[in-house]
Amino acid sequence: MSFTVLIPARLASTRLPNKPLVDIGGLPMVVRVAKRVTAGMQGPVRVVVAADDASIVEACQAHQIECLLTRTDHPSGSDRLAEACALLGLADEDIVVNVQGDEPLIDTGLVQAVADLLAQHPQAAMGTAAHAIHDVAEFRNPNVVKVVTDAAGMALYFSRAPIAWWRDGFAEGVNSLPTPAPLRHVGIYSYRVGFLRQFPQLPQAPVEVTEALEQLRALWHGHRIAVHISPDAPGPGVDTPEDLAKVRALVGRA
Repeated sequence: MSFTVLIPARLASTRLPNKPLVDIGGLPMVVRVAKRVTAGMQGPVRVVVAADDASIVEACQAHQIECLLTRTDHPSGSDRLAEACALLGLADEDIVVNVQGDEPLIDTGLVQAVADLLAQHPQAAMGTAAHAIHDVAEFRNPNVVKVVTDAAGMALYFSRAPIAWWRDGFAEGVNSLPTPAPLRHVGIYSYRVGFLRQFPQLPQAPVEVTEALEQLRALWHGHRIAVHISPDAPGPGVDTPEDLAKVRALVGRA
């Protein structure tokens, strides 16, 4: 199945200035992400960076990575992806996968699996991924997004709260994990392009505002999200200088 991988890249970052261009093993981070995805894919996959600054475009071009210059005023990543789809002339029935530009250790098998979801589930407008949580601290952490699915592997709800809530086990607080293991959401998405064009125009959902989770907008408006359950947690992303040091060390040992 052919699809396009879009890698949005914003130069502004409060915690790590010029984040897409920080050096990791001799390459700008966004270039490393694009090269990793390109090398790991099998079949007809196009990899494109959607940048908001000319310096990112120049860095990509210097390493033969396809890159588009998009507007700087997009309120969300999905808006930037929708503009990139328009610039690329993609059709409504095409599929794109959103890979974050700060995931230099992304599992390319996960990219393929999330793209395949939309072929496997024609009723789904989006696909994403999750993996089992085995740490109670992660389950309690509001920065760790959880997801509950139905029997067909479609998302029922995403939350920063510990879900599914284990009534008897949590009577004394969240000190253990329910069975089956809860699922941690992984922030990688596939979209049908027609839905992605529509998504930024949908009114925000009340639960989206409450939870600060954009994917809840799709569910609130009746769209389905298929979920791939990965056996493993993804590699670490880069949000802070500490994250950068950790990933540099991992890349140096590879």
